Amino acid sequence: MTIELPLQAPSPAGLIWRVTRNEDARSEADREEILAAPGFGQHFTDHMVDLCWSDKGGWHRPRVSPYGPIELDPAAAVLHYSQEIFEGLKAYRHADGSVWTFRPDRNAARLQRSARRLALPELPTELFIESLKQLVAVDSSWVPSNPEESLYFRPFMFAKEAFLGVRAAKKVAYYLIASPAGAYFPGGVQPVNIWLSRDYARAGHGGTGAAKTGGNYASSLLPQEEAYKKGCQQVLFLDGDYIEELGGMNLVLVTRDNKLITPASDSILEGITLASILQLAKDRGLEVEQRKLSIQEWRDGAASGDIVGAFACGTAAVVVPIGSLKADDFEIVHSGPASTELAMSLRDELTDIQYGRREDTRGWLVRLDG
Repeated sequence: MTIELPLQAPSPAGLIWRVTRNEDARSEADREEILAAPGFGQHFTDHMVDLCWSDKGGWHRPRVSPYGPIELDPAAAVLHYSQEIFEGLKAYRHADGSVWTFRPDRNAARLQRSARRLALPELPTELFIESLKQLVAVDSSWVPSNPEESLYFRPFMFAKEAFLGVRAAKKVAYYLIASPAGAYFPGGVQPVNIWLSRDYARAGHGGTGAAKTGGNYASSLLPQEEAYKKGCQQVLFLDGDYIEELGGMNLVLVTRDNKLITPASDSILEGITLASILQLAKDRGLEVEQRKLSIQEWRDGAASGDIVGAFACGTAAVVVPIGSLKADDFEIVHSGPASTELAMSLRDELTDIQYGRREDTRGWLVRLDG
């Protein structure tokens, strides 16, 4: 059963939100049991957000509804032509109980870029952020209060028009769901091993690599399975001889004089965590380079001692040091304090800002409740 509430006040975009409460929401005891060990992406809050778009009506009918199955026509375009994009960001509970998110304008902008590439409509930034606030308004009790835990948001958009034909859909749906997330490294951050994929490519010039679309991740699953068999937790992709990114994270190399080097390519997904880490490094007066970066440069730098460490970064794990890069014919090993000190220092600074333990001097945080 559901309870429909009165229409809410207009959003910043001028749309009226309709909120339908889930009468079958989990009890406080059930919710607390889940929050005691939430894992990642295994449990979902009691409500979800959805908006509709059509070529004639634009964005309309914003709703907060009980979490549940989505009904789709078997001919829905997304099922046949993969016209779909998504995002990922988190909500953090601060010590005073308030709920905040981190740089949502950047996620909104990236969703818009992904939409352009996949011929989908662009969701205005104010509507994107409002959708986060509307969901938190009904599900704020799902935001964990334990250290290093958060509520993970998954906004996504797909073509729902029922037709068979290769063209951009004229009817599209945007949804937002949320999942409580435990600490990514419950026992503390440990370096990971990376497998170098030579047989598979994640994306190519002119493709969809710079868009956050499901197909990019689907193509990484087979090489990821190969990585697991090699005793590695992640896979690194190349474009010819040049480094691209991992299956779900960006890569950064650290030199002996604490310079950060990260690959640049039009087929790499722009990382919001990466951009924030690089800005924090610049604020410290460190040198940062974003440029084409070959796998041979990493090998030579590690052999000479010029490159002392490497780390991966992304929304879920934030920052994790790389202990080794493995390939069929070579292995790069980074060990010792110098290989992790800078990465962990930057990780601590970023998470301190996100959780309100350190002053946010750049206005990166946006409050979602109240």
